[in-house]
Amino acid sequence: MTVTKADVPVTTASNEPAGESEPAGSARSERLSALIQQHGALAVLVIVSLVASFSFDSFATGDNVSNMATSSAFLAIVALGMTFVIITGGIDLSVGSLFALGGVLAAWGSRHGTLVALLLPLLVCGLIGVVNGLLVAKSRLAPFIVTLAAMLGARGLLLAITDEGADTFLIGKGSVLAELGQGTTLGLGNPVWITLALFVAGAVVLRRTRFGQHVYAVGGNEDAAALMGAPVARTKILVYTLSGLLAGLAGALNAAWLASGVTILGNGMELEAISAVVIGGTLLTGGLGYVSGSLVGVLLLKVIQNVINQIGSLDSSYQQVVSGAFLAVVVIAQTWLGRRRQLM
Repeated sequence: MTVTKADVPVTTASNEPAGESEPAGSARSERLSALIQQHGALAVLVIVSLVASFSFDSFATGDNVSNMATSSAFLAIVALGMTFVIITGGIDLSVGSLFALGGVLAAWGSRHGTLVALLLPLLVCGLIGVVNGLLVAKSRLAPFIVTLAAMLGARGLLLAITDEGADTFLIGKGSVLAELGQGTTLGLGNPVWITLALFVAGAVVLRRTRFGQHVYAVGGNEDAAALMGAPVARTKILVYTLSGLLAGLAGALNAAWLASGVTILGNGMELEAISAVVIGGTLLTGGLGYVSGSLVGVLLLKVIQNVINQIGSLDSSYQQVVSGAFLAVVVIAQTWLGRRRQLM
C-alpha cells in the first residue's frame, strides 16, 4: 500500500525520452506549489516573528517565548490528533469537550494518585474516540454529525461530574502530576517537551509505518484504498481513537499546569485545532498533510495572539478576526494551488 496523494512521485524531464517529457517549467511550478503548500506557514511564522521581535521589546524575551511555547503545547497535542483525522478526510468536533472533560477527570483522579489521574482521562476520552470511529467507519455516518453528538455528550458528562460546574477539583501542590504540568526542563515547561516527543512519534508513524500509509490512502481515495487491501474501517477507528486519547491527554496536562480542572476550558478549541491543521498545509479534503505543519500552524496562531496582546490598543476579539482572515487566505491559496497542480 503505497499510492497516496502525498506519495505520488513527481515525473521529471530527466527520466523521460526527449520530446515526450513533461515540460521543465511545469515540473518546476509543481514543485514550487508543493513547497508553498508545505512550508508557506513556516515562512509566514518566521516573518511575523521577526517583525514582532523588532517592534516589541518584550516579544523575544525568554519568559514570553517560554509562556508562548507552554500555552501552545496543549492545543498542539489536540491538533496532532486532528491532523490524522483530517488526512483521512474526516473531522472531529468533539476534541474541545474531551479536552475539558480530560482535565476535570485528571483533577478528580489526582485524589487517588498520579496513575489514576493520567489513566482515567485517557480511558474515558479514548473510549469516546472509539465510539466516534465505530459510528463513522461501520455505520458510515457523517463525521460532522457523529463528533457533534460526541461534543454535546462529553460536555453534558462534564457538567454532571462537576454538578453544573459548581464543583472544582484541585490538584495538590508538590504532587507528581503538578510537577509534570508546572515543572521545567532546560528552561522549557515539561508540557513542551512532551508535545515535541509526541510530534516526533506522530511524524514517524505517519510517514514511516504501514498505518500511516493507510491513513493517506484512505484520505486520498477510500474506494481505491479498499481495493488495494487497506483496512479502511480499522484505520478510521484508530484515527478517531487517537484523536480522543490526545485530547484527553492535553486536558490532563493542562489541568496539571493550572492545578485544577476547569469546566469552561475547551470551548471553540476544536475550531482552533482545525484552523492550525489547515494553516499547516493539511488538505480538508484529505489525502495530504504533515504533522510538522500542524505544529507550525499552532505556533503561528499563538504568535498572532501574542502580537495582538502586545499592541494593547486592539481588543482581544481581534485575535479571532485575524485568525479567521488568515485561515480564509490559506484555504483560498490551497484551493488555487490544488487546481493549478491538477492542470499541470
